[in-house]
Amino acid sequence: MRIDTSLALRAALVQAAAILVLGLATGLALSHAFFEDWGWVVGPLAWMLAAFVTVTVLRLPLGMGLLGAALAGLPSGVATLLGLHWLGAVLAVVLFALWCGGLGARRAAGPAAKIA
Repeated sequence: MRIDTSLALRAALVQAAAILVLGLATGLALSHAFFEDWGWVVGPLAWMLAAFVTVTVLRLPLGMGLLGAALAGLPSGVATLLGLHWLGAVLAVVLFALWCGGLGARRAAGPAAKIA
């Protein structure tokens, strides 16, 4: 599988920035106790919202982009359950960026690449 490395890097930067902004906003607005009770809902929603921003900014296909974000978030969820939340977030950003880079490479290759 080919990867558009420039697009993957941009995806990683946009996704990380969006996660940082959402994390700071929710962290400042909500109590620690809220995250203990509702973090399992807020975290994935914030991740998908950040992915929506990333896919939109980079003009990638929305459905495939959000699918990639959901798949990239699965290992992050496992890492969080193991007590490695931030390591999981970094892993998810890397996996999502690679997914986006793959989408970009397929887009650049044209319609023939979508059939193969």
